[in-house]
Amino acid sequence: MKRTVFFLFSILLAAAVHAQEFKFGCFSYEKVLQSMPDYAEVQRNLAQLQAQYDAETQRTEKEFNAKYEEFLDVQASLASTIRTKRQLELQDMMERGIAFKKEAKRLLTQAESDALAPVKARMAEAVKVLGREKGYAFILNTDNNVLPYVDETQGEDVTDVLIQRLASAK
Repeated sequence: MKRTVFFLFSILLAAAVHAQEFKFGCFSYEKVLQSMPDYAEVQRNLAQLQAQYDAETQRTEKEFNAKYEEFLDVQASLASTIRTKRQLELQDMMERGIAFKKEAKRLLTQAESDALAPVKARMAEAVKVLGREKGYAFILNTDNNVLPYVDETQGEDVTDVLIQRLASAK
């Protein structure tokens, strides 16, 4: 008797699951992001900031190299205490240069994150609205080959739809 009830329950459960077919969407997150006009503006601003940091790094490296060459030219004639003092100055300059490079990299990463946050939020909202409009159970990101197969009778690629919406929504 228990087997019969379990068997009937399994059949009913399978029928219920099959009756609840759902639709889903998928899209390339990077392709949509890179197509947004805001993204191009963010990249231009970040490139300008990167150029400023690079210019400052080159300036400090030139300054260090000039002082180092000067030190090499006169080190033999310097008193040991003066030579030690200049070596410490050079070491300090080098450490500050390294620290600046690290800080510049951190600041660029933070600037990129901050600048892209509203762009990504706008895209997320567009994805959410599209999902509701089309009645999707979910929308998947297809980048990095995480979704190697999509049954086109169940799911739909919405990349182009999102690109069009976000291009006209600015």
